[in-house]
Amino acid sequence: MHHTQRRTYLKNALATALAAGPIGHAIAQTQTAAALEAKAPPLPKLGSALKVPRITLLDGTVFDPAKAEGQPLLVYWWASTCPFCALQSPSMDKLWRSQKSRGLQMLALSIDVKPEPAMAYLKAKGYSFPAAWASPEWRNAFPKPQGLPVTLLRGRDGKLQLAEKGQLFAEDVDAIADMI
Repeated sequence: MHHTQRRTYLKNALATALAAGPIGHAIAQTQTAAALEAKAPPLPKLGSALKVPRITLLDGTVFDPAKAEGQPLLVYWWASTCPFCALQSPSMDKLWRSQKSRGLQMLALSIDVKPEPAMAYLKAKGYSFPAAWASPEWRNAFPKPQGLPVTLLRGRDGKLQLAEKGQLFAEDVDAIADMI
């Protein structure tokens, strides 16, 4: 089965589970999260400029967008409670570890309700990618596009090369290395 077909199958399976009752209800978004998602903008257009504001990372350091100029920048929206993010994040960490020496910059943006669950999740999983909590206030300056996870790749020229919503499989994430 082609990875696009698998992605569609898995999305349909989750939609069925969500409609099914108690299990689906347990993993469904809160009404507030669902309302926010309904208002989220679409993915940015390929070739458009991607400007990311300054943000404090969960480790206390700061992502300074000026330091990422001229370098490929991978922006990854995720949540500690997202089952698709849980499947994609190991590949994202592997990509970060293997490509940072080639100049890859990365900003993983947690949309958890509070930063503490994101911090605990990263620590428990041993992920090393640079991660920040995207507070609702910060998201006013840089809104999360519809979907989760969301993966954006800005090229060295500052233009968007990749914009995907939904889970990327390991081979999809591996292919990002060829775009760097």
